[in-house]
Amino acid sequence: MADFFRTFDDFRHQVFRLETLDFYDSKSERVPLERFRSGLPQDPSWLGPWGERVRAIRDRGASISRVHVVSEPLTEYVVFEMTCAYPSNIDAGEEIGVLPRSTAEELGVPDGDYWLFDDERVGRMIYDEDGALSHVEVTSDPEVVRDHVYWRQICRNKAVPLQRYMPRAGLRSRIGFEHHFQEG
Repeated sequence: MADFFRTFDDFRHQVFRLETLDFYDSKSERVPLERFRSGLPQDPSWLGPWGERVRAIRDRGASISRVHVVSEPLTEYVVFEMTCAYPSNIDAGEEIGVLPRSTAEELGVPDGDYWLFDDERVGRMIYDEDGALSHVEVTSDPEVVRDHVYWRQICRNKAVPLQRYMPRAGLRSRIGFEHHFQEG
């Protein structure tokens, strides 16, 4: 998996992430998630490594974006991500959209997480039943890439920007923004 994560340093122009789970079991999020569940303030230091990666991507002139397909009503974990992680990602330069699962299903969006690098490589993320990352299947097969480019466009076109979705869902950031969201 280390080879896959080096891909973030290798791509040239754009990277896109589709998330489709309502819960991810990530070691780096376990303590912040427990703090969230307990109503305690977040220590933003856990967000630093991803924020640094996003800023480095943006500083070299590339773009990074994601769409999260979500069940409504939102799960506790998705509320945690939207209020305690995503605002920091946006401050660092990542574009984030939210696509209700009902809309994704109407559009026929496949249920599966992936990263798409420069419309050339796909990293399909394989998770176990508990939401822990098992492995990544990387391919440059032109047909597979073409399909994932298509789904990226569909998802990005139909997703609601997080900055508009959060107020509509009655959510507010629990971690300060450098650039506060404004509804609009």
